[in-house]
Amino acid sequence: MNQNKRKIHYAWWILLGLCIMVGLGKGSLNNSAGLFLKQVSNDLGVGIGSLSLYFSVSAIITMVFLPIGGKLMAKYDTRMILIAAIILQAGAFALFGLMNSVWGWYVLAIPLAVGGVFITVIAGPVLINQWFKKSKGLALGIMGAAGGAIGAISQPVIGNLIANQGWRTSYIIVGITVMIIVVPIVLLLIRKSPQEKKTLPYGAGVAGDKGGTVSEEGDNKGVALAAAKKSSAFYALITFFFLITSAASFSMHIPTYLMNKGFDVSFAGNVMATNMIGVLIGSLVIGYASDKFGTKNTTFLVMLLGVVAMSLLLFSASSTLLISLAVGLFGLVSASIGTLGPALTSSLFGNKEYSQIYSNASLGLAISSVVALPAYGFVFDITGSYTPVLYAIIVMLIINIVCVGIAFKGKKKLEQAGLWN
Repeated sequence: MNQNKRKIHYAWWILLGLCIMVGLGKGSLNNSAGLFLKQVSNDLGVGIGSLSLYFSVSAIITMVFLPIGGKLMAKYDTRMILIAAIILQAGAFALFGLMNSVWGWYVLAIPLAVGGVFITVIAGPVLINQWFKKSKGLALGIMGAAGGAIGAISQPVIGNLIANQGWRTSYIIVGITVMIIVVPIVLLLIRKSPQEKKTLPYGAGVAGDKGGTVSEEGDNKGVALAAAKKSSAFYALITFFFLITSAASFSMHIPTYLMNKGFDVSFAGNVMATNMIGVLIGSLVIGYASDKFGTKNTTFLVMLLGVVAMSLLLFSASSTLLISLAVGLFGLVSASIGTLGPALTSSLFGNKEYSQIYSNASLGLAISSVVALPAYGFVFDITGSYTPVLYAIIVMLIINIVCVGIAFKGKKKLEQAGLWN
């Protein structure tokens, strides 16, 4: 019995696989996209705004495919779906290196987004929800931190690769490398549910994080999707997703912002590594703080730190030290999408129909990318500066504090109405 207790639960191997897969999908593919914008824009002779419209195409596809992706994950073999997904996402990324027209980015954004729906949005929360009945927040935090760690390593590598090999070769190398790493990881580690390994989820039938017993009945308490959709909490949460993703998406433009200030692409890559370190540390700190101090208070703190980060970029843009500090702090804002987002969903609506509610609320995430990413590019094209964008992000972060306050008031109304059961 003691040996069984010491044995590592397979849920942690699932988490390891997710850390590598999601980390490479986000940290090496999605988060490195901004490093390519300036060079591609110059070579193709198109504006940053026009090129970054491919982010909008990707976001629209994500928005449309999210509910479809959830159904496919539930119906078919998870490993085969994730292998197909990484081939689509990383393969499209590699093919960018062969394109000669901006239309190539618009077209390839479709398979990029379809694959990304599974790799970067659905797989992590769904599999963690399946495998962890205890320490879900910790698992989400570790997964987010892994993305930051992988990004911190890959961002300067990719930045130097672009500087030395050019953007075409860099696209191809990065895309193919991610595929080569992720496919075996999925085959070796990922399993759809504990039943496949003839075991129970981690923490099932044992003491929970705050005492008490974690049971299926207790774990499934919460609000039904139909009731959630009628609440102010649900729409406040969608708004939160929209605004936090809009704010965090500025990270794609940070390299262009820095190069416009006279810094080179290698420095931009190093600064983006600082951003990934911020994501790494932020994910762990946010996960711990959410458990210790509650998701509402943690959200307030993270939003205020984001305001500090944007203020530093506005008023201390000539100092490399303060720029690095600001971009590192801004990593906490990026980290909050994958940590605070799911944690807020659970806190507000419980686990009764968590996956359905989270998928619907995540539409705010997709909608924001349709608007924010190209909008920032067009603002830069028109004004030659990102200053208006930085002020707009400060406003978004402040509004998010208000949204979370409204959401928790809406939760109380659901409880008083007897809809939490």
